[in-house]
Amino acid sequence: MTHDPAFRLGITRDCLTPDGDRANFDERAFAVLRGLDWEFLPEFAEQITPDDVARYDAILSLRPALTAASLAGTDHRLKLLARFGAGFDNVDLAAADRAGLLVANAPDGVRRPVATTILTFILALSHKLMIKDRLTRTGRWGERTRFMGEGLVGKVVGSIGFGSIAQESFRLLAPLDMVHLAYSPSRHPEEAVALNVREVDRDTLLRESDFVCINAPLTPSTRRMIGAREVGLMKPGAYLINTGRGQIVDEAALYAALAEGRIAGAALDVFEQEPVSPDNPILALENVIVSPHSLCWTDECYRGIAESAFRSVVAVASGRRPDYLVNPAALNHPRWIGQISA
Repeated sequence: MTHDPAFRLGITRDCLTPDGDRANFDERAFAVLRGLDWEFLPEFAEQITPDDVARYDAILSLRPALTAASLAGTDHRLKLLARFGAGFDNVDLAAADRAGLLVANAPDGVRRPVATTILTFILALSHKLMIKDRLTRTGRWGERTRFMGEGLVGKVVGSIGFGSIAQESFRLLAPLDMVHLAYSPSRHPEEAVALNVREVDRDTLLRESDFVCINAPLTPSTRRMIGAREVGLMKPGAYLINTGRGQIVDEAALYAALAEGRIAGAALDVFEQEPVSPDNPILALENVIVSPHSLCWTDECYRGIAESAFRSVVAVASGRRPDYLVNPAALNHPRWIGQISA
């Protein structure tokens, strides 16, 4: 099926480098668009505007939020919001449904890069990499035997969430001979058997895991899911790894447990408030590894996300349902009757 020649795509400017260059993009990704008309939005804004909604048929967005105010006008040319990533917590899905706006994410683009990030954190924490880096840089060579690393054979890694990223993580971790646990509100028996994972309830996972990995999306039910009670269930020698969303963890409760030595450490790629404040007390702790919500951002990741999002754009431009549609209820809107195929 050919695409609508008048279909127009806008890409938010935060997908560019800070100096406005498109160097992060692998140019091969743009071949997916097959001649569609596209451009970068002329200005960056924290929120997609009604003017954007009226100007484009599709928008590829990294950080800007889509709110009810974005869709406040009556000229809803916009048919698709393609998220540059897997999360969609900055999208008002109810407003999108009312407007008949399709929202698609790109989980296939981040699956391996985020799983690799989790593996990186586990290895860095268990070998106390950052502590030993600081010892070397600050002339504390004689203290090196105070910080013994930990072997991983037989250690327990637990995932809060058992979606595609968690499953990919377990595939990568398989050669390390660890014990695999997962918690999810929905069961995945076939995947659990294939990946040698034991599905357990959340409290059991927190009590038994040496590494607790957050792989859940941010939703009303997961917001602050890990609070003082939950951190209190963790082993004194356990580590918490969060590559999901910072708001899933009560940061004050986590800081208290880390500062008081009630858990061994943490690795955080995400924070409750982003950008993280320089005076956030977590940043002063030696037993924490931090990164600015970007450790998974590799050339592989950027190209994978772009190609996945562009495929969603081409699908809608061609009258097809995108593969990773997160709000299928929007298809019930009158604008889509007889307009899109499965």
